Amino acid sequence: MKKKIGILTDDDFSNQHQPPYPRPTFFAYESPLRISSIMSYLNTLDIFNNECIIKLSPKLIDESILKLAHSQYHIDLIKRLSESGHGILGEDIFITQDSYSLAKKAVGGAIEAVESVIDRKVDQSFALIRPPGHHAVKDNASGLCIFNNIANSILYLREKKKYKKKIAIIDIDDHFGDGIARYFYDDPDVLYFSIHEFDFLEGDLGYYTELGEGDGLGKNINFPIPVNTTDKDFLEFMKILKPIFTEFNPDLIICAIGFDMHFADQIGNCLLTSKSYYRFTRQILELSEEICDGKLAFILEGGYNLIALPICVNAVIRSLLNEEFSLSKFEDNKYFLKFDNKRKITKIKNDLKDLLKKYWDCLE
Repeated sequence: MKKKIGILTDDDFSNQHQPPYPRPTFFAYESPLRISSIMSYLNTLDIFNNECIIKLSPKLIDESILKLAHSQYHIDLIKRLSESGHGILGEDIFITQDSYSLAKKAVGGAIEAVESVIDRKVDQSFALIRPPGHHAVKDNASGLCIFNNIANSILYLREKKKYKKKIAIIDIDDHFGDGIARYFYDDPDVLYFSIHEFDFLEGDLGYYTELGEGDGLGKNINFPIPVNTTDKDFLEFMKILKPIFTEFNPDLIICAIGFDMHFADQIGNCLLTSKSYYRFTRQILELSEEICDGKLAFILEGGYNLIALPICVNAVIRSLLNEEFSLSKFEDNKYFLKFDNKRKITKIKNDLKDLLKKYWDCLE
């Protein structure tokens, strides 16, 4: 039987919520060009004519779904600012007339991507949505994120579909997904594993000693990696993730995937190429097939370089399709060979393993 890979997007993600200020203003990088560049590249590759690709559209949702993860105050604030046509929240959230409706559509996109896997409409899915969501919390937008797409999708499954099974989240983004971590910090049925740059833009959050609390102790796992991490050392975290995910035995794996660890990205300091995303996808797909019948959903988070982003998205899709993938010529850069973070990453891995032994039998 041929595979069915769901690719979710919508024209509005390529056209709306345009930053009011030009680059290099930080938040200007979160623009419609992110999705339009992806779609242009995928169309050039004729990927949507592949018989294994199923096009998905965001689920239509109303405000009651947003209220599963966000306060009425926060929802009303975004709605009113959007109605006014403009606004700035904190230092890095811009609001336009489209912001409320597009952020709501992004939540609907995440829900549809996850639900289509749960219902077996597709084997795996990839939601190409924006704005991203993993920094947003109940009462606040943060870090370019307005609503928390993944938290909302999980709470939707629980409240609306009465889905009570365990879920594992792996968050691969240059920045710690503090919003997702906060939602499920004491939840025994959601395992959150984050790989992020060791820079702590989210204040002092994201350290590997943050293990959860209460019934969720041991189920919040942070693997911070040093700047200038390359393809050679990146996937070392899988040596901890694989046995823990296997012991946790989730029914579903959700991957919050950002591509701002790519060496060309403007707001990250790692040195990955698309090869790392291809290899990671292959490994997490194989793991999902072993432990949860392949139920795996990717939700787009960061990634702002308009050349690297489409290439990395294609790498993930090719890996899901079990197709070969070649490194693009512009990524074949010998400069990276001078960096070696093996010692630092090995220390992080070993220190984290020592902390987690009391919670996971597989690490003894």
